[in-house]
Amino acid sequence: MKPLASTVTGVTASGIRRYFDLAAQIEGVLSLGVGEPRYPCPPAAKKAAIAAIEGDNDAYTSNYGLLSLRKAIAENLSTLYGVTYKPENEILVTTGVSEGCDLALRSILEPGDEVIFTEPAYVMYGPIIVFSGAKPVALTSGPSNGFEPDPDQIRKAITPKTKAILLGYPSNPTGATPSREVFEAIVEIAEEHNLWLISDEIYGRLVYGVEHTCVSSLAGAWERTILMGGFSKAYAMTGWRIGFACAPPAVIEVMMKVHQYTMLCAPTISQIACEAALRESEDDVKVFLAAMEHKRDYFVNSLNAAGLDCPMPKGAFYAFPDISSTGLDSETLTERLLKEQKVLVVPGTAFTGFSGDLETGRRHIRCCYAVPDDILEQATQRIVEFAKVRA
Repeated sequence: MKPLASTVTGVTASGIRRYFDLAAQIEGVLSLGVGEPRYPCPPAAKKAAIAAIEGDNDAYTSNYGLLSLRKAIAENLSTLYGVTYKPENEILVTTGVSEGCDLALRSILEPGDEVIFTEPAYVMYGPIIVFSGAKPVALTSGPSNGFEPDPDQIRKAITPKTKAILLGYPSNPTGATPSREVFEAIVEIAEEHNLWLISDEIYGRLVYGVEHTCVSSLAGAWERTILMGGFSKAYAMTGWRIGFACAPPAVIEVMMKVHQYTMLCAPTISQIACEAALRESEDDVKVFLAAMEHKRDYFVNSLNAAGLDCPMPKGAFYAFPDISSTGLDSETLTERLLKEQKVLVVPGTAFTGFSGDLETGRRHIRCCYAVPDDILEQATQRIVEFAKVRA
């Protein structure tokens, strides 16, 4: 047989998978590993989905997605961030933000192009750049700058082959939420070098004590930005698989072509449910955000009290503590914590695979605190006990 595609075989599977496989073999595991809110989705979404099923409203939609959903997305973005998109040709409904990011990259990249992003970063970013035939250029960040992207570092990394800068903030895994000034500096660099900006803002509603900056709302950014958003996080609708991409019409048209031939359209019933969530569930989102802030404060303060250096994240629902005081690297700690305390976290090495920053990955773990209070409290107590024994 001829060989499989080298662009795929050359990429290792996610570093998270091994620990999930281990956890599946252990009874009674308390998981802070999966990056999803363990909460029911809004009641309005459930009712709309049930009505769609009972009414046999399950046919294909437009390749672009339901126009009514796209109108709701446009209204929401205008209300929240003052950014304007035409529902007819500047918004594409995708099967989750992950598909949206993949479509965006495949729509702008040629083989050999380079895409800059900053690690620690969501595990998908590097691989989908490789799958597109381009080269990931992963920069480093750390606790000293709050795990934020460094505009000066980005500027130095630009070459004649650089085509885009990929941004994912608030960050999975660190919770970093850069200031407006940081994004303005990055937009200025993109303008200067005529680069695309791909902004994954799935956690945009999940910020605490700060404002989220929608990149495409900044001066000079709209025409070069592909904005991603979705329903998985703030609406607790991960399995419904609905995201959206917003960009100038020419970009959306190219993205739609790839989407059309590979996905056709996002799930119809899920689209109907997400429209209901967007139009009727703002109060549910606010209650959810307040709960996440309370959980964040409890979890991070508990870890710091136990001697683990854990900065207070400004966004998302992850903590990224430094575990070096235990004398263990992140992969060893993750495995031992799972076997000895039945708590699942994720080693930081899963998020630093393309920059080669082994030190940051080995010193940190990612913990998702978007779980019910009783699970969070038990898991926290077990992590604290584990850390104190090794302090």
